[in-house]
Amino acid sequence: MGTQSLFSRIRKQLASVANGRRSIQDWYVDRRFGSIDPTAPLGRRGEQVAARELRRKGLQIIAESESDRAGEIDLIALRKKPRLMVFVEVKTLSTTRPGHPADRVDENKQARITRAALRYLKRKRLLGIPCRFDVVAIWWPREEPQPTRIEHIESAFDATGVDSFFA
Repeated sequence: MGTQSLFSRIRKQLASVANGRRSIQDWYVDRRFGSIDPTAPLGRRGEQVAARELRRKGLQIIAESESDRAGEIDLIALRKKPRLMVFVEVKTLSTTRPGHPADRVDENKQARITRAALRYLKRKRLLGIPCRFDVVAIWWPREEPQPTRIEHIESAFDATGVDSFFA
C-alpha cells in the first residue's frame, strides 16, 4: 500500500511538471509571437493567428486593420532583408463545409486591397519598396479552441484594378 501511494504521488508530480512545462511553452509563444484573445470575434482571432504565423516566419507586423476610404488591409508586414512590404488578407472559415477560405478573395476584393495598399504606400512615402499580396487562410470550427489548419499563400494575387501598380 505504501509503494502504491508513493508511485501515485510521483505520477501526480510528473503530471503537474508536464502541465507546467506546457504552460511555460504557451507563455513563451504568446510573449514572442503575440497572444490570441479567446473572447474576440472570429475574424479578429483569425487575424491574431495570422500575425503570429507571419512573425514566426520572420516578418515584422507594422499595421493591423489599416483602413481608409479606399478599403481595408488586415495586416501589413515588413520583411527586412531583402526589403519587402507584404499586404495580407486574412480569411477565417468557421464552418466545415467544403471550400477554401481564399476563394472568397475575388477580383473586387483584390482591387480594393490594391487601392488601399497604394494609398498606404503613398501616405507613408514608401512607393519605391517592392511589395506583394498574400492571403492567410484559416479553418477554425466553432467548437474548437484553436484553428485546425492555417495556410499562408505567398503572392496570392497581383495588383489589380485601375489603380494597380508594379511591385
